[in-house]
Amino acid sequence: MDENKSTEETAENTPAEGTTAPEPTENDIAAVEKLKEGYRVISEEMSKVIIGQNAVVEELLIALFSRGHCLLVGVPGLAKTLMISTLSKILSLSFKRIQFTPDLMPSDITGTDIIQEDPETRQRRFEFIKGPVFSNIVLADEINRTPPKTQAALLEAMQEHQVTASGRRYKLDEPFFVLATQNPIEQEGTYPLPEAQLDRFMFNIKVGYPSEEEELEIIKTTTVHQDLDLNVVLNADDIMHLADIVRRTPVPDHVYRYALRIARSTRPGPDSPDYISDWVSWGAGPRASQYLILGAKARAILKGRYSAMIEDVLSVAPSVLRHRLVTNFNAESEGMDQDRIIERLLKSIPKTEEDYKIKI
Repeated sequence: MDENKSTEETAENTPAEGTTAPEPTENDIAAVEKLKEGYRVISEEMSKVIIGQNAVVEELLIALFSRGHCLLVGVPGLAKTLMISTLSKILSLSFKRIQFTPDLMPSDITGTDIIQEDPETRQRRFEFIKGPVFSNIVLADEINRTPPKTQAALLEAMQEHQVTASGRRYKLDEPFFVLATQNPIEQEGTYPLPEAQLDRFMFNIKVGYPSEEEELEIIKTTTVHQDLDLNVVLNADDIMHLADIVRRTPVPDHVYRYALRIARSTRPGPDSPDYISDWVSWGAGPRASQYLILGAKARAILKGRYSAMIEDVLSVAPSVLRHRLVTNFNAESEGMDQDRIIERLLKSIPKTEEDYKIKI
């Protein structure tokens, strides 16, 4: 996501303080209703294959309609890959899975030039063979198992939605989403993602164990023969159009200020609580503020509302902030991880409109 562009769009699509937000057009209203109904149907279709994980599915859809990328962190066997491939079928999007391994090369992701010979003229020329990154949804499985040079091959694709090879640029198919997975347990032989690449992901989604009842249902449904018939709910054009509607969703000024307060409070300094300075080395940057607002907009539209609220920002905040806080030794020695720090921070920040009438 282009930070300058996002900031300009935010300013352009948000009414000045004290003014009334523009009324949604009939087309916008119809689009919001379509997305709300689509979200319900998508959830029903996903439940045919995935038992539980409703919050994860919701955050995946929020990211998709915000044109953001996701990092899913969970132990093996929680159906992360199945969840993403199922979602691609329901949305009629092309899907490619890349298994990240220590010997994976950048060209294995982006593609490579090969020499082709014309059968008639016998002339040889280079032809670019597209790699698996040329897909609507790219699953980067166990992304931290490949060296940084190969991880970096995804950076341009995630940021610019293009690939550069031999001095030529190739545009990626739209919409384009990278959904990466990580195993939080087995860290031997892994290469932690650098902060610059982590920041490209809109969400860091924790995929947890199912409840007892959900696990019982999983056992019953997956140990018998099943013929699943998944229905296509939306297509690529629908997603691009609905993503534009999300960008145009109005946000009250106090919600902007609430998101700003959250992001700034994560940075050690005068704007943050003392425990942030004690436990955090680096806080969230401006991209976090942007994603808090974009995620809030998308969540509001999924719920059938025409304006984002503080509760929407609050809902997406943990996944936006989790990978943007760098904790220090003090936090580790006291058993404080990012989630516990974020939980404490969100509880302490005021949540009423009256608290944000005066500029921060």
